[in-house]
Amino acid sequence: MWNIILLAVAAIVVLLIIVVGARPSGFRVTRSARIEAPADIVFASVNDLHKWEAWSPWAKKDPNAKSTFSGADAGSGACMAWAGNKEVGEGRMTIIESRPMELIRIKLEFLKPFKATNTAEFNFKSLGDQTEVTWSMFGKNNFMGKAFHMFIDCDKMIGRDFEKGLANLNAATRTSLARS
Repeated sequence: MWNIILLAVAAIVVLLIIVVGARPSGFRVTRSARIEAPADIVFASVNDLHKWEAWSPWAKKDPNAKSTFSGADAGSGACMAWAGNKEVGEGRMTIIESRPMELIRIKLEFLKPFKATNTAEFNFKSLGDQTEVTWSMFGKNNFMGKAFHMFIDCDKMIGRDFEKGLANLNAATRTSLARS
């Protein structure tokens, strides 16, 4: 009797390993929004990591998070490390490519609640006095990441944060325009 139970449990574990292993390793989350400000102003709000507090959805989740800056003031080489509550975790982001009013590429290194390294991109398309911004994050999942994605819809979870962030970016750049 115990042999049958152990064999059934082993078969379920093997099946689960096969199912998780067969899942795609790559992922991509993308959201776009039209920002009611010219591309140079929107670009500057993303290219300068010091300005992220005004619009980042994670800054709102933990206003007490600690951020430290290093490297360049803005653009390629600019770095921000953060440490916050369980919702924002701990990590570091570094701008690895910055093409004015076109693209910002960021290396994201998450340390807590789990280790991962991904890439984020912001693409900008000038539409006169407005800008279309596309925010993406992509990377590879290890076995545990694949298993996690079986039960949690990361596109929906992270996508919601991207949508909030883009709405916040719209509000922040409009406020910036109103002041000037």
